Amino acid sequence: MSQPNASHNPHPSGLSRYATLSTQPLYVLVFLTPMLAAYEVGSALFLTDPDTGMVRETIRAHALFSRFFDLFGVGGAMLPGIALVVVLALWHLLTRNSWKIKPAVLGMMLIESAAWTLPLFVMGQAIGLMALARIDIAPSRSFSADATIALGAGLYEELLFRMVAIAAAHFVLVDLIQMKETPGRVAAIALAAVAFALYHDDWSSNFAFLSLAGAFFGAIYVYRGFGVVVATHAIYDLVVLAM
Repeated sequence: MSQPNASHNPHPSGLSRYATLSTQPLYVLVFLTPMLAAYEVGSALFLTDPDTGMVRETIRAHALFSRFFDLFGVGGAMLPGIALVVVLALWHLLTRNSWKIKPAVLGMMLIESAAWTLPLFVMGQAIGLMALARIDIAPSRSFSADATIALGAGLYEELLFRMVAIAAAHFVLVDLIQMKETPGRVAAIALAAVAFALYHDDWSSNFAFLSLAGAFFGAIYVYRGFGVVVATHAIYDLVVLAM
């Protein structure tokens, strides 16, 4: 499923122009590059055994991507991040959009992402839960290690369950089964949301929250783009850790 732009107006202005630019792959790439770099540096400093140089812990989604590349004889802890950069760069080349970046758009993307965390907190409080990140927090880890994992969760769980899973489900439901676009898109978001909850191996009341959060992230991804949903997920987890 191709991710739609917020507007098809060739000359949008104001918020409409921001909504369009913020979903473009070059803006997503530039916006997420600091997060990717922070995760890689944090992984090397806080998640790697200094004696062996082997990564002790990582995001399971990151590990799944690494295993996928291993099937083709290509390995490396940084490979999933490199692959994401390459995909976004190629996507930008194919769209033939401008190479110019408006810094204000990046700042607004950060503000928007932070704002999208508020419904998650309200949802968690309504269900009586606090967070997605709580189940991934280990008392034996430092805050820096947990913060690194929170960044990785935002990047690689959204890559797996939004960009990949929603696209795959949409392809099966709409392109193969011939469902209509709107119900097919809703079903794809819902299926990815349930997979997201199952991935966390939690069958308690937290399952409901994780499913709802997955659907919420799916809607953000489809209508506001990959960059915003990644940052929303990561900021939410980071705030929970700080709390």
